[in-house]
Amino acid sequence: MEAEGRFRKEETMAKVLTVNPDKCTGCRLCEMACAVTNVRRFDLTQSRIKVISFGREFFQFPISCLQCDVPLCAQVCPTGAISKEETSGIVRVSKTKCIGCRICIMACPFGNIFLSLEERKAVKCELCDGEPQCVRFCVTEALQYREPEEQTIDKTVAFAERLREVYSQLQTIGQGVYIRT
Repeated sequence: MEAEGRFRKEETMAKVLTVNPDKCTGCRLCEMACAVTNVRRFDLTQSRIKVISFGREFFQFPISCLQCDVPLCAQVCPTGAISKEETSGIVRVSKTKCIGCRICIMACPFGNIFLSLEERKAVKCELCDGEPQCVRFCVTEALQYREPEEQTIDKTVAFAERLREVYSQLQTIGQGVYIRT
């Protein structure tokens, strides 16, 4: 399967955040590390990575911004506050340009951009400038930050698309995807 659209493969790719759901215990250390790094306190509502639980199954999965190759959030931003760095691949939000209009939040197909109620600005995972603290504190190594392999990219794209399908189906039948806060 070839990655297409928002997730094009390129000759040289920046590191990617990968998740092994079989190793995730749902301990939420990744959320705590993220919150402390970004807002300097243990406020899980401010974490840029969220541990989600699917339905009534004991299936935990941390998810954060996928750093899309062609980020929809950047395409719809009326002020140009969201951009992708060519070298690192990190999609960033400029706090000086963001007006807090929330259009980017509506555009993200994965729900991985949020509005900071304190700042009234959009926030998202920016991979801690290339040293993601969620990875550093993941004791089971379910989270890794590494050079992408071709099969890893294909799996990530396939999983992200499947996650979107499952989420839509669960919403339709009244079961939920629970994001613990």
